[in-house]
Amino acid sequence: MKQMRVWSGRFAGLAAALLVLGCQTAPTPVVSGAVVQTSVAPKTVAPPTIHLNLPDAWGGQLLCTAADCLLGAVEHENNKLSLFRIKGRTAALLDQQPLAYHPDSAAWLSPQLLVAAVERSSSLDIFRVGNGKLTPLVQAKVGFAPRDVLVLSATAGKYRMLATPYSGKEIAWVDWNEERPQDSQTHKATWCEAPWHPARVSQLPHSVQSGIAVACLDDKKVVAVPESDLSATPKVLASFNVIPRQVRPSPSGLWLYVALETGGRNARIQMQTGELQWIAGDPRGSSAVVALADDLVIWGDDQRLTLQRLDATGGVLQTRELRTSGYSTSLQLQDIDGDGHQDILVLNSAGKRADVIYGPLWEQAQPRP
Repeated sequence: MKQMRVWSGRFAGLAAALLVLGCQTAPTPVVSGAVVQTSVAPKTVAPPTIHLNLPDAWGGQLLCTAADCLLGAVEHENNKLSLFRIKGRTAALLDQQPLAYHPDSAAWLSPQLLVAAVERSSSLDIFRVGNGKLTPLVQAKVGFAPRDVLVLSATAGKYRMLATPYSGKEIAWVDWNEERPQDSQTHKATWCEAPWHPARVSQLPHSVQSGIAVACLDDKKVVAVPESDLSATPKVLASFNVIPRQVRPSPSGLWLYVALETGGRNARIQMQTGELQWIAGDPRGSSAVVALADDLVIWGDDQRLTLQRLDATGGVLQTRELRTSGYSTSLQLQDIDGDGHQDILVLNSAGKRADVIYGPLWEQAQPRP
């Protein structure tokens, strides 16, 4: 069932992708378990890229300092939590720890604490990170199989973690006290069917409040609640006749971009007025999204990223493309090598490796007619 969820509506696109790939140069091998150089496409030099041995990476997060970045990510099929160090344009695997069947995501609580959402154990598993090692610390039960974990607050050893389910309507947030774990509490609320990939938004339409927005796969809508009241009745921001896979805000918070799985178009919501704008897309659809600027957006799909410059109405001015190593469902922007340009971490939920593509991303992407 999960493979159907991951690959829904993609078979024609995958066949086309394989045909195209068959006409290109063979992929270069992975070097030392972490890094390879990208191949050069005809007449176009691909951007500098490294690849990580991270199969079926359903979720994870970068944590960067001036010196380097740490990546905590899960291997969904191998039931592992992996810790990588990325320094400049090299990467190394530091440690791995086993998890129960089917971990789905991971996030940083602090530079010393990493949490993973794990389906079979219905839990958020917290690990201490030190000297390049992962040490199991505590397991917070949420009562359902969690798809995502989002850290909402982290102050003085007190943490609030939001867990949303693989399926069903029930969500939970865990208030965990590192010094007094006996004071930790779990709260629950009902949102929508299959609320995947929640995102913090700096404002909600017709409100000055910050909130949490989420794509509801099975209800085919996007909803949001105030961050100050996670148990509030979710407000519907938009409804669709196809599956919304992911929502992410633009850097200023003005727009909330919506990746739509099929239908040949995506969308964005104006977060002051609530206006919905349609954005022309590829018939293969999109499964992930991140915004470089308010009107410069990146969509994730099977073995590629699509970059679009938009006008004020959502019209597409230009389109470019970057190749990836698998089914790209988790995108994170960060200046990883410290050169002043945004780089992108691409976690592929189907595929043998993850990608780090170094910027400037728009300038190095392949123009598409």
